[in-house]
Amino acid sequence: MDVLLILRLIVLFGVIFFGIRLGGMAIGYTGGLGVIILTVFLGMNAGAIPTDVILIIMSVIAAITALQKAGGLDYMVRIAERILRNNPKHINFLAPTVTYVLTILAGTGHTAFAMIPVIVEVAKEQDIKPSGPLSIAVVSGQVAITASPVSAAVVYMTGVLEPFGWSYPALLGVWLVTTYAGCMIAAAIMSIFFNKGKLSEDPIYLERLAAGLTSTSGKKEHKELPASAKTSVIIFLTGVLLVVLYATMISDVIRVPLVQSLQASVADGGSAIASALLVVLEPLKLARDGAIMSFMLLIATLIVLKCKINTAELADTPTFKSGMTACICVLGVAWLGNTFVAGYTPQIEAFSKDIISQYPGVLAIVLFFISALLYSQAATAKALVPVIIVALNIEANPDLAYILVASFAAVSGLFILPTYPTLLGAVQMDDTGSTKIGKFIFNHSLLLPCCLSIFFAVVLGFMVAPIFS
Repeated sequence: MDVLLILRLIVLFGVIFFGIRLGGMAIGYTGGLGVIILTVFLGMNAGAIPTDVILIIMSVIAAITALQKAGGLDYMVRIAERILRNNPKHINFLAPTVTYVLTILAGTGHTAFAMIPVIVEVAKEQDIKPSGPLSIAVVSGQVAITASPVSAAVVYMTGVLEPFGWSYPALLGVWLVTTYAGCMIAAAIMSIFFNKGKLSEDPIYLERLAAGLTSTSGKKEHKELPASAKTSVIIFLTGVLLVVLYATMISDVIRVPLVQSLQASVADGGSAIASALLVVLEPLKLARDGAIMSFMLLIATLIVLKCKINTAELADTPTFKSGMTACICVLGVAWLGNTFVAGYTPQIEAFSKDIISQYPGVLAIVLFFISALLYSQAATAKALVPVIIVALNIEANPDLAYILVASFAAVSGLFILPTYPTLLGAVQMDDTGSTKIGKFIFNHSLLLPCCLSIFFAVVLGFMVAPIFS
């Protein structure tokens, strides 16, 4: 290992840990500092700025912000809370299911923030340490990003994989099944082997209870939801459904044969329906990322109009603030990571040819650890997947694309370091003290659920993906 590489690695990890110590969006700030040091002083070329990833996140957050302001997000959370409270004994499985579904619909794991207090209270009522259901729920909310039809990561990967014969519905099907199953297996293991003992017997909880830092369980009264809440949810879910339908119809694997079939039908004197469908299908030229951005902005517009929202108040919502913080973090850290990866592309390609071609599962390990540095599933995929495609010569061997499909869930290794916002939120909002960051930093409550969920999702991916390849 040469001296220059060592210096670059020191800068890469040094600015990330510096950002961690500063907290919040500062990790994005220090990412920019790292780019300057690597390019100006250590001779590297600046990597690609993940502009499309950031724009998709911004557009999705714009829609979720309008939904929250209209009361729609609270409406969805109330439904989720009702499910948990009606089935409290199954909280270890229902909590991650709820956060998983919310992320699938919203395209962002930050919706977990709204569920954390609910999970803590329901766990208290069942005399269960909140760290159990809370840790797997927060992890599940991030793993679901790799199966959400409106997430930047899925948009990117579907675009990459379609030329190799993978249709949009097939990819969503594989990722939905494997990631959800992986989270449920992890929840079962955590419930059986690790989340033992009653909350009322936990010494840390008893100390905090005696000090007045926490309280016993008790349902909190909710404010009455605005009349626009249900309407905003209907608009939002309809928009998400339209995104899925549009993304499916522009998939070449589906669209091209369908258009050819309709054209043949029309040429043979087919029905007016075939002609009408051709009129609809042939002009579909808006790319999937552009479609999601425009649909999300349309959804936000309709919610604002129909629900009569004061747009001056949108920027004050928690969703907008956390979303914009995420954008800044992705900008700085992902740009820093892309700069480093781009500088060592030949070495990564050589490693991929020698190791990943023989042991495909190694790709998942690489994606897992890199995602912890790049702070984003989409940014991780964008940084490494093109390199892997070239290294494994997938364009000439499209059958190998299943490796990318199966390993995709591994880009959710965001909880290796205890720095991700939802992790910190879980630690702060669990007033029982059961969800915590250990003395050694890495031994925090979410690390094991994260590793288990992704491990099983990837293993299932390698079992299921070859069937569809």
